Amino acid sequence: MSERPTLTPQPLIGIIACTQESDDGVRSFKVGEKYVRAIHAASGAVPVMLPPLGAETDVAALLDRLDGLFLTGSPSNVEPHHYDGPAAREGVKSDPDRDATTLPLIEAVLTRGLPLFCVCRGHQELNVALGGTLHQHVHELPGKRDHREPYDLPISARYGAAHPIAIAEGGLLARINGGAEEVMVNSLHSQAIDRPADRLMVEAVADDGVIEAVSVKDAPGFALGVQWHPEHPTALEWPLSQAMFRAFGEAARDHARRRETARAA
Repeated sequence: MSERPTLTPQPLIGIIACTQESDDGVRSFKVGEKYVRAIHAASGAVPVMLPPLGAETDVAALLDRLDGLFLTGSPSNVEPHHYDGPAAREGVKSDPDRDATTLPLIEAVLTRGLPLFCVCRGHQELNVALGGTLHQHVHELPGKRDHREPYDLPISARYGAAHPIAIAEGGLLARINGGAEEVMVNSLHSQAIDRPADRLMVEAVADDGVIEAVSVKDAPGFALGVQWHPEHPTALEWPLSQAMFRAFGEAARDHARRRETARAA
């Protein structure tokens, strides 16, 4: 993997945390190490964990200090009532605190023009926040592959290449990828975008038609969501993964420069 950029100013990127509860009822906030290290190493930014405090979050004060937002994957799923979907089946994990934090935060980030990078659950949150819907069990749909995490494989192999995606010509992802039209990605999800929000442009689809990447048409800055996991050390070796995190970091540095200039004026 390429060395971490040493450009200045070093941007501050918020990484959303998930709520977890132990068997004895102790609640905690958690961010996977792989996300933190990817932002630090591949984007050249300072990662900061954002607790999912919902309505208690002072969004304006938070965004005054950030240069980008990264929405991670998670074992949990967006609760279906946010997109008028059928009730989740028993055993499907949810995180209402995260929903209450990310869904309003996404719109505020886009309005502010902060760079936004969304992975897996984050990709789905982006769609829901802007008015789209989700498939809750993709593997049960006719003609769709089983995109779920292959738990029978070692952890590093689960994040290896699983299927190809076709990248839309002329889009953000195509520009980031140097114009290449097809790449291999991993697959560790059970849910996916059903109806994309009107404000989203489909940037890539899997060979079975599942939407794998989107961008925000009217975003004034970098705004990208991907269904796969580019942050894991296995996938972070791929050129597209490095290019996405590098582009996100560059957009965040641009925002940091503008923020510094405005503060000095």
